[in-house]
Amino acid sequence: MIITIDGPVATGKSTIAKKLAQAIGYIFFDTGAMYRALTYGILKHQVDIDNSDQLKDFLDHFQFDIKVLRHERHYFFEGEDITQKIRGEEVTSAVSRVSAKKEVRDKLVSIQRELAVGVNAVFEGRDMGTVVFPDAALKVFLTGRKEVRAQRRYDELTTKYPEAAANLTLEKCLEEITKRDHYDSTREHSPLKQAEDAFVVDTSDLTIDEVVHKILEYRDSLKTKRSIAS
Repeated sequence: MIITIDGPVATGKSTIAKKLAQAIGYIFFDTGAMYRALTYGILKHQVDIDNSDQLKDFLDHFQFDIKVLRHERHYFFEGEDITQKIRGEEVTSAVSRVSAKKEVRDKLVSIQRELAVGVNAVFEGRDMGTVVFPDAALKVFLTGRKEVRAQRRYDELTTKYPEAAANLTLEKCLEEITKRDHYDSTREHSPLKQAEDAFVVDTSDLTIDEVVHKILEYRDSLKTKRSIAS
């Protein structure tokens, strides 16, 4: 069974998806981190993403690894632990433009679908329920007020990645979120949008546990409907 959780930045997707997966014994995949890992590789190798030959050559050879260390997921590229680096300013400012490229999305969609074969998993991202897994058993779309999301983003980055976020301010977070929302929702390929059959949850005034509880209620309601239909 595949559960998708989509929504704009700082709505709590990763934390909620991770906690949901733990609660029901599913595997959790943070697809945003995958795009960040790929963006890190492009920056490291100075790939011109507007040069189709350069981009294709990089994508043909791109690989990354996910390892669980001390109960936390770590992302590796070319043997280097880049978990902290992919949350830094350089990657953050470039990831939207990189992820808007059709070739990039095609590459990661292929990887994500391979990861989903034969497993029960929660995938969080921006196009999980609309593009990657349109037939997912349960789709959730998270929303939230920009000011609340900016505060969350600031708190998360300065706490988890203090070195990478050394020059970050709350005002800058709000500015980046506003730009990211516009860019992600208006890009040509796989724009951020709510799937027609997704359950919508505004996380602004809810705790993580309250959101997870709502999602579990949605899952149970779908099970009941299927049982009645059969």
